[in-house]
Amino acid sequence: MNKRNLFLWSLYDFANSIVFINFLLYFSQWLVIDGGLSDFWYNATFPISTLLLLLTAPLLGAYTDKYGGRKWYLNISTICVAVSYAVSTALAYAHAHIVFVAIFFLLGQYFYQLCFVFYNPMIEEIADDSHRSRASGIGQFSNALGQVFGLIIMLPLANPRLRPLFPAIGIFLVLALPMMILYRENKPEKPAAKPGLLDERLVYRKLFSFIILSASTPLLLAFFFYNDALVTVTNNYSIYMERVLAVPDKTKSILLISIVVMNAIGGISAGWIGDRIGVLKTLLFTLIGWIICLPIIAYTDSLAVLAAMTVCIGLLIGAMWATSRAYMSKLLPSDQMGLGFSFYTLLERFASFIGPLTWGGIISILGVNKTSYRIAMATMTVYVLTGLLILAFWSRRPTPVSVS
Repeated sequence: MNKRNLFLWSLYDFANSIVFINFLLYFSQWLVIDGGLSDFWYNATFPISTLLLLLTAPLLGAYTDKYGGRKWYLNISTICVAVSYAVSTALAYAHAHIVFVAIFFLLGQYFYQLCFVFYNPMIEEIADDSHRSRASGIGQFSNALGQVFGLIIMLPLANPRLRPLFPAIGIFLVLALPMMILYRENKPEKPAAKPGLLDERLVYRKLFSFIILSASTPLLLAFFFYNDALVTVTNNYSIYMERVLAVPDKTKSILLISIVVMNAIGGISAGWIGDRIGVLKTLLFTLIGWIICLPIIAYTDSLAVLAAMTVCIGLLIGAMWATSRAYMSKLLPSDQMGLGFSFYTLLERFASFIGPLTWGGIISILGVNKTSYRIAMATMTVYVLTGLLILAFWSRRPTPVSVS
C-alpha cells in the first residue's frame, strides 16, 4: 500500500465526515422542526440532488478515466460543498424563506456526493487487489472517527441547532487541505487526443455497454436497494428518535456518537475480515445483520433497546461501506474505475430517490405519528432483503468492456 497517499486519502474522509454529521444531526432538525419544511420536501431534496448527479457524474467519471484530473475535480467539488452549506446556514440565520435555505442545502448534498465520484476510484492507486478491502476499511474507520470528533467538538455548541454549522465547515476545509494540496495521483497513459469535451452520445452508448457487460452490474443493482436502508435511515434517524421516543438532543448526540464509534470498528474489522474470508461473504453477513436489526428498531418502545440496536447499526454501517467499496474496486479494471464509481455514487443517490420518497410518502399518507414512523422504518427492511437476494443469486465473471 502507498502509505502516504492512504494517510491523505483517509484524512480527507475524516474531514468531510465532520461537516456531514453536523448537518445531518442539526440542520436536518432545523429544517423540519424549526424551519417548518415538511418531511416530504426535506426528503425530496435528496432525489432532486440525485437528478443533478445523473446529468453530470457519468460524464465526469468517463472524462477522468481517459484524461485524469480526479484530484482537480475533487478540489473544486470540495470548495463547492463548503460554499453551498455556508450559504444555506447564513440564510437560515437571516430567517430567509425556507425554500431558499433548502435549495442551498440541496446543492451542498449534490456537491458532497459528487466528491465521491473522484475520491473513491483513488483507492486503486493506494492499495493492490489483495489489500483493497483493508484500505477501504481504514478509510471507513477515518470517516467514522471524523464523525465522532465532529459530534464531540460541537456538542457544547448544540443549542441552538444552527450554532455548530459554521465551525464544522471551517474545520472541514482546514483538514481537507492536505489532500487537496499534497496528494499525488497517477497520471493515465497519454491519450491519442488532447483533453476536451466528450461526445455525449458516444459516452452514453459506452455507459449502456458498461451496464450490459460489466461484472459490477449485480453489485450496483444490489447496492441500489440495500443502500436505500442505510441512506434513508441515516438521514431520518434523528427525526425518528424525536418523533417516536422524544429523545432529547444531547441523548441523540450520544447515540449518534455510539453509532460512529461502532462505524469505525465495523469498517476496519470488516476490511480485515474481507481480505481473509472474502469480501462478498463479509458483505452478505452484514446485510443479514441489517435485516435483523431494522424491524427491532421499528417495534421497540424501549430507549435501552433502541440504544443497543443503534450500536449494532453503527457496526453494520461501517462494515457495509467498507466491503461495498472494496468489492466494487475488485470488480472494475483500472480504466473503468471512474466510470464504475460514478455509477456507484449515482446509484447510492438513486437509493436516496426511492427510499426518502417512500419514507416521506408513508408519513404524508398516515400522518405525523409514531405508527407511521415505525412503518417507514420497517419498510426499509424490504430494500435490504432485495439487495441480499441479488448478491446471493446473481453474479458475473469479469468481462472486458470497451469504454475508451
